[in-house]
Amino acid sequence: MRPFNTIRLAVALVLALTGARTAGAQQLPAVASPPPATPQPVAAASPAPQPGIEPDAVAILKVMSEKLAAAKTISFNAVSTYESPAVNGQPLYYTTVSQVTLERPDKLRVMTPGDGPPTEFYYNGKTMIAYDPAVNLAAVADAPPTIDAMVKAAYDKAAIYFPFVDFIVADPYKDMEGSLKSAFVVGRSDAVGGTLTDMVAIASDNVQAELWIGVADKLPRMIRAVYPKDPVKNRYETEFSNWRLNGRVDPNAFASARALKAPRMDFKNPDTEAQAKP
Repeated sequence: MRPFNTIRLAVALVLALTGARTAGAQQLPAVASPPPATPQPVAAASPAPQPGIEPDAVAILKVMSEKLAAAKTISFNAVSTYESPAVNGQPLYYTTVSQVTLERPDKLRVMTPGDGPPTEFYYNGKTMIAYDPAVNLAAVADAPPTIDAMVKAAYDKAAIYFPFVDFIVADPYKDMEGSLKSAFVVGRSDAVGGTLTDMVAIASDNVQAELWIGVADKLPRMIRAVYPKDPVKNRYETEFSNWRLNGRVDPNAFASARALKAPRMDFKNPDTEAQAKP
């Protein structure tokens, strides 16, 4: 499972889509045992037990993956909430909405109406375009011929990372299984969009995540994650809705006349550009 990253929009450096990672965390018990009346010898701390990879959890993940992988066209909405500290260290929460349409193996459109400036992303198998309609400016780059290769190229070129990327690649389970350290079923919930879901917890060295997957339709409904190596332990969440698989998609959906006519700039990595400034 790849680490999620924030999609940044820095018009002076590069156009990118503002996005987010997904997140979640556990709370510690609020009540502690009272100290012993007399000093006791201190035992060496033993490692926390690690849950294994449960077959039931793997089965749920595989069925979800197979359903997504088999769909020729997919559309859905993703509402991503991510945590970022203010200058005083207080955690602030930001939300973006993404309207996603894809056609396998080589077409993707992501419309992000808010929060923040509206942005648009188009990929047609040959070219990827990030467009800011407010300033009528487009970042354009050649792109490889598959969605999987394109999302890697977008990240390498401009630090663009979609918060839902693990669910649009060709084989979602194959992408995560190699790094899995644990996977287990937490239980069931009907609190996400009124849909009965299986809750599955997964973990690798780089991410700890919980997924809510529809019991009936086998589609992801929410994912929350935290990144153990992140020093600030920010939390991320993405909730999915309006799934439509194998629906008809307008062949013109993966391009924009305004974006194609807009003044152009190259994709660049905003972090690299910022570090290069004196």
